[in-house]
Amino acid sequence: MKMYLISDNVDTYTGMRLAGVDGVVVHEREELRQALETAMSDSSIGIVLLTEKFGREFPDMIDEIKLKRKMPLLIEIPDRHGTGRKKDFITSYVNEAIGLKL
Repeated sequence: MKMYLISDNVDTYTGMRLAGVDGVVVHEREELRQALETAMSDSSIGIVLLTEKFGREFPDMIDEIKLKRKMPLLIEIPDRHGTGRKKDFITSYVNEAIGLKL
């Protein structure tokens, strides 16, 4: 199985292409929906990498796919601007999940 990138910027796309990961650059909601449908219909794709911007701007679309589909796996990655997450996002996620402060 292979990875596929859906990015909002050319720099991330170029870097991933140099690493051998195919993909596409999109900017609008409809373009993202079309790119996701294309990736979902390709049985050779096991992991779809999405830049974090899409998770922030279109959480309904991304969450729906994550909840309804087992394959391919959707992974949000930071782009050249860095991550939009807090420094301790993993700790806070665990705290919320189990109800204990670590």
